[in-house]
Amino acid sequence: MANTTGLKSYFQFKNVDWGSMMSATWETVWMTLLSMVAIVILGIILGLILYETRSKSGVGYRILNWIVGLFVNIFRSIPFIILIILLLPITMKLAGTIIGPRAALPSLIISAAPFYARMVESYFREVDSGVLEAAESMGATTWEIITKVLLPESKPALIAGATVTTISLIGYTAMAGAIGAGGLGNLAYQDGFQASNNTVTLVATVIICLFVFIVQFVGDVFVKITDKRTL
Repeated sequence: MANTTGLKSYFQFKNVDWGSMMSATWETVWMTLLSMVAIVILGIILGLILYETRSKSGVGYRILNWIVGLFVNIFRSIPFIILIILLLPITMKLAGTIIGPRAALPSLIISAAPFYARMVESYFREVDSGVLEAAESMGATTWEIITKVLLPESKPALIAGATVTTISLIGYTAMAGAIGAGGLGNLAYQDGFQASNNTVTLVATVIICLFVFIVQFVGDVFVKITDKRTL
């Protein structure tokens, strides 16, 4: 009978189903990466709308800014576990199921995209106004300013923000796994906690930490590559 108490219970590696561990690791990785692609795209769009409409005087711009700001503030303030439950009908409609990794995607995206959008807006505000004014004086269109000035100038910050968001998202996938979304969180809860198998919980935790370290390292490398101040 396996020892389920004391420090020794964390190091009984013969009790680990490594096939299931690898499968859960892959689920966590693809949930995180696929969600981040959507989060970066949606976050940049929302952040750009907030930035471009904040100082416009037209009624339409003010209404659009208020609507987008309200969406961002509401979904940024809802705890992730509650958001998963709140979005169950939408998840069922979009994914066709409320369990498994695919079912976690809507909640992961909707919870993290507003957070990243606010970061994007703040990064755009930090772009040197002199650079923007110079582009405008040379007759650049709004689209040209966005694509050739705003985005390139804020690229290091955007990557750094995406790195922070990705790390938060890894934690979200673990929480989602605890209620049946798959991944390492689900394995740690069902095969670890509920089965009193501390080794499974420890191994899942170590893998999640390694994933975080890799994401942070890769993010830091890309920030250094794109930051003109480090060249």
